[in-house]
Amino acid sequence: MKIIDRIALVLVIIGAINWGLIGLFEFNLVDSIFGTMSVVSRIIYTLVGISGLWTIRYFTYDHD
Repeated sequence: MKIIDRIALVLVIIGAINWGLIGLFEFNLVDSIFGTMSVVSRIIYTLVGISGLWTIRYFTYDHD
């Protein structure tokens, strides 16, 4: 697995955990650490979104 794939996977997991916390407890971990829609928060959200798009390519892998 390439390093970019691992980074993308970690960022997708972070995004999933954050969305889980929002859904279950109405608690946004990224905003609480970095501030609501701060520059750093927006960068993190952007990287998580790009990582999500990057990992779509896993559906095209032949897993046989």
